[in-house]
Amino acid sequence: MQEQQFIPSKKFQLPKEGRVAWESPSNIALVKYWGKYGEQLPKNASISFTLSHCKTTTQLSFEKKDTIENFSFEIYLDGKRTESFEPKIKKFFERVEVYLPFLKQYHFKIETQNSFPHSSGIASSASGMSALALCLLQLERQADSAMTEEFFNKKASFLARLGSGSAARSIQGNLVVWGKHKSVKNSSNLYGVAYDGLHDIFKEYQDTILLVDRGEKQVSSTVGHDLMHNHPFADQRFKQANENLEKLLPVLASGNLEEFIHIVEQEALSLHAMMMTSHPYFILMKPNTLQIINKIWEFRKSHNSKVCFTLDAGANVHVLYPKKEKEQVLDFIKNQLVVYCQKAMYLCDEVGSGAKSI
Repeated sequence: MQEQQFIPSKKFQLPKEGRVAWESPSNIALVKYWGKYGEQLPKNASISFTLSHCKTTTQLSFEKKDTIENFSFEIYLDGKRTESFEPKIKKFFERVEVYLPFLKQYHFKIETQNSFPHSSGIASSASGMSALALCLLQLERQADSAMTEEFFNKKASFLARLGSGSAARSIQGNLVVWGKHKSVKNSSNLYGVAYDGLHDIFKEYQDTILLVDRGEKQVSSTVGHDLMHNHPFADQRFKQANENLEKLLPVLASGNLEEFIHIVEQEALSLHAMMMTSHPYFILMKPNTLQIINKIWEFRKSHNSKVCFTLDAGANVHVLYPKKEKEQVLDFIKNQLVVYCQKAMYLCDEVGSGAKSI
């Protein structure tokens, strides 16, 4: 499916005013994407668990206006007007206008809130941009009764990607592939696709997020992605990621936790290796990140546990483990790991089922 197929082929009778709302989850990549081209397109395929509790709820109120010269919107985060978000939303509207040609006809009030603490170090762009994309597309779907659920999910993921690449993986659940890959039928660089065949043990997998550093990252993800353009190891990294995804698919189907741990932890460390070897180079892990990783390795060996870690582009640690180990791992976290967290903060989450209209 090409971009042109997301451009409406007919005019719809749109409502004068109304309100829609969606909640959309964050996600955690098991195989990472780092490096993009064109307009938010990935240099390698990635695969992620959709989360359940770390989510953004967005309510979109809309009212037709007299002029259609400019975009008109206001944003509220947790009930407070947040003008600092407006440049990013304006850029998003500019990117998606061709696919949502009604945008300039309305004044929008965007009210959004996260289930996780503000500045907690959890990336909110995936959940936030996907929730907004779903709300906007819901407006179109109300006027187009012929729109199928399958097309709605594809276009929502496509639109969300134009706001934040990883947001393409937050529409559906519990496992999503984004990026063209020979082993994944119907996979695309344009949008994420839900992947079936997940072993039961992964359907309830736990993700406890240890908040090592709640501060703003020294290097934004956008800058980090751009540094892959002339990276000396970029081509090998893209090859490694696609190979790891191919290796991971049968692991996710069989429930082979030993191999799952090996691939997921290697992916996390490879991501940060790219940051440390770019020009300019940078390190987003903190000393406490490394302390936690070493503690996890020690615990796994001494307790014959299947706990492991992954990292996003930051200092925080996602602790992944099967639900049957929940009590044991949470005791380990409370007794040994919270000391390395900022203000002893951590969030408990698990694999979820995707976005929901509310």
